[in-house]
Amino acid sequence: MKLASSSPAPMTWERLLSRRRYPEQPQLHVVSDAAPVRGAFVADYDRVVFSSAFRRLQRKTQVMPMPETDFVHTRLTHSLETACVGRSLGRMSGRLLMEQDEELAQQLPYFDADCGDIVAAACLAHDIGNPPFGHSGEDAISSYFRSPAAEPFVRVLSPAQRADLQNFEGNAAGFRVLTHTYAAHSSGSAGLGLTYAVLGAFTKYPRPSVVEDHDKTGGVSEKKYGHFQTEAERFRHVAHDLGLLPKSDEAGFYHRHPLAFLVEAADDLCYRIIDFEDGLKLGLIPHHEGLELLRDMLADDPSRPRSVEWRDWREELGYVRARLIGKLVAEAAQLFAQHAPAMLRGEYDASLIKELSCWHELQQVALLSVERLYRSRPVLQIEAAGFEVLGGLLDAFLHSIFDPAASPRSRKLLDLIPPQFRAVGPQLGLSAYEQIILLTDYVGSLTDQNALGLYRTIKGIDLPKGF
Repeated sequence: MKLASSSPAPMTWERLLSRRRYPEQPQLHVVSDAAPVRGAFVADYDRVVFSSAFRRLQRKTQVMPMPETDFVHTRLTHSLETACVGRSLGRMSGRLLMEQDEELAQQLPYFDADCGDIVAAACLAHDIGNPPFGHSGEDAISSYFRSPAAEPFVRVLSPAQRADLQNFEGNAAGFRVLTHTYAAHSSGSAGLGLTYAVLGAFTKYPRPSVVEDHDKTGGVSEKKYGHFQTEAERFRHVAHDLGLLPKSDEAGFYHRHPLAFLVEAADDLCYRIIDFEDGLKLGLIPHHEGLELLRDMLADDPSRPRSVEWRDWREELGYVRARLIGKLVAEAAQLFAQHAPAMLRGEYDASLIKELSCWHELQQVALLSVERLYRSRPVLQIEAAGFEVLGGLLDAFLHSIFDPAASPRSRKLLDLIPPQFRAVGPQLGLSAYEQIILLTDYVGSLTDQNALGLYRTIKGIDLPKGF
């Protein structure tokens, strides 16, 4: 059911930049006049850096499996680069809005720095919930829960709970990583304890996994979902505190935090251009073809003097890529400043990069990447392995968790799962859905190598080192 046609009051930057941390800081949206030495949003960035979930990204595939060269990006290096781009995007956008709105500049004197820090922290965390084996890891988990093998476990769940698992989403898993504390670890309830502003900017898809078709508008923020049922109440609390506008009467379905558009743009620019750079350096995409395309996007004036004569195409590639990202960041910031008033009213829900002047060339980059990089043999091999490994782990452990006979094999397998991912001790009595979510937490947290090693062990293919 749609909301009444009367327009609600727009979102406000004072609320959207909330420094509140759940649950120990109930105090509002106070902005100090003093220059921060280490502001709340910088602290958020640091909390992500020091988290174990972030560290594990160094051994998770971005696109290419990790060869013996240092050319290829991992989830960790991709996240760091996205955070750098996001910081620039946030600060440029914030500065443009301050120049356009004198009242905003007076009320929030550090608005540009805050926007940069919020977007950087959200970008740093944007892949923190992704499972092993790249994006195919999400597909592998979803496929398992749609398979006949999983039917005994999912048939007792509600439609929304089944949708969480059968359309498994790394963004929702990431929100859980950032906001959930395991009872087996402590009595806390805040995860990394990030500010609401960063949690809002992190959530590119502010909706549950099930939304009525008549409530959808086709906006970019609706193509995926942003939280599991286990975090539904937490997300609604954060959204309400930030003043996010609801899209319908349906619980948990909101318009985006405006800064989430910048997080999305930073991610889009980095994975499109830097994945493409990896493809060139690995020889999967002809470097002369790829460089020419990037030069076209840069669109230098032919009369512009060249300060350097390039003797190595790889060095030129790095130079062109850096200048190109700088150009696109400046253009995306202008677009954000242009659309920000509509974002605050909930009237804009599109991808910023589709409005860039070189969108056509970016599409060509994407097409080449799909043909030569994403469908290359090494990528297809790791994706195929991901389906076998993740599906195999989920199946073996689920049968052990729900084994009514508690057979010796089941007990041995359960002993391999750390206690925070099981319904034991302080977590005793969890529902079937919550137990399955705990297992997906565990499997999703594994690095590529950990997942493969564990799969080989439980299948008897290999034994741990030392045997």
